Amino acid sequence: MTLGLLAALKARGLAVAPAKTGPDYIDTAILARVAGAPAINLDPWAMSQARLASLAASHAAGADLLLVEGVMGLFDSAIDGRGSTADLAAALKLPVILVVDVEKQGQSVAALVSGFARFRRDVEIAGIIPNRASTTRHEKLLLEALKPLGIPVLGVIPRRDTLHLPERHLGLVLPAEIAAFDAIVGAAAAMVEEFIDLNHMIGLSGPLSPLDIMEPRRRLPPLGQRIAIAKDDAFSFIYQHLLDDWQAQGAELSFFSPLADEYASTDSNAILLPGGYPELHAARLAGASRFLSSLTAARDRDALIYGECGGYMVLGEEMTDKSGKPYKMAGLLPGKTDISRPKRALGYRRLRHTGELPWPRDLLGHEFHYSSGGGGNPLFEVTDAAGEPLPPMGAVVGRVMGSYAHVIDIA
Repeated sequence: MTLGLLAALKARGLAVAPAKTGPDYIDTAILARVAGAPAINLDPWAMSQARLASLAASHAAGADLLLVEGVMGLFDSAIDGRGSTADLAAALKLPVILVVDVEKQGQSVAALVSGFARFRRDVEIAGIIPNRASTTRHEKLLLEALKPLGIPVLGVIPRRDTLHLPERHLGLVLPAEIAAFDAIVGAAAAMVEEFIDLNHMIGLSGPLSPLDIMEPRRRLPPLGQRIAIAKDDAFSFIYQHLLDDWQAQGAELSFFSPLADEYASTDSNAILLPGGYPELHAARLAGASRFLSSLTAARDRDALIYGECGGYMVLGEEMTDKSGKPYKMAGLLPGKTDISRPKRALGYRRLRHTGELPWPRDLLGHEFHYSSGGGGNPLFEVTDAAGEPLPPMGAVVGRVMGSYAHVIDIA
């Protein structure tokens, strides 16, 4: 639905600034591809209200519309009850368009929508889009049931089983790997244009409201003055707001492709290996001698090398792929990782680092992976969103360090 809206609005000549609620780095990559503009994460669990307002305002500047995709259900949150799409809508005073799966519902849809509309007084349900209606008779029944609520129905979307994107263990498959991606988005845009009153939807929008009290915005310091960042299909999970923060503080960023066996810049004093899907490219990475030797050379010149999730796996001694085949990795951190026996770890994390990261000790992040393993002196002391202790995470050897956590912001 979000991709169809983005594409339809773009086809009308509007510049849309896309954003994703929460920590999902895959969805932002997909939103950016369709919008033709960078997408950001707005995370009401890991970011302060002032941080959210500042990010939203700067992202929306110069665009005609800020369109934010939710996460899970409107009120679903972390284990501590914080971080829902509703929390973000309330913090930024954003009107909510409620998309309701009506495939197996009749008049009960009115009770459902009424409950959502009344659940929180600080959240405005400004419009409804019933989705997956089976027939025109079904549509008429839904509209009659919803009419007494007084909430605008922006359009009813019929059921279309072809409108879906493939998934894998961490979420949606990235657009570059889907041959029919543009066709799927085009079909979704055509459906949106046909069945949704876009002018009405745009009319529900309004200016971003400034916060009554703005605390000083805190930025995560850059890893170094010159940061070489791995970026390709194996290393694609990175938060745009961190890159913007580092550049705003004067850091110089360069990008290189390990899959193309490119050498990390020799004048960098920090290297970042973000998360991604290195397990899908283990053989190519194991054979990327220039890339691997550049990590060793950086270690020897005392550059800071930091890996998150997939990047952490590549810094280790060995990675075992889904088929059970092991591949030698950089060997700069102790331990081996294995994805042949998937074990999901998911959730927000409170982190306290023990390494030489140029960051405050207390950080907020997210953990989402199916591989397991590692070893050595851990990089982070960890608790979950509710403050319950978890096993220490990651490894650190001198100025080489990494973990499964994706750092989002300062605690």
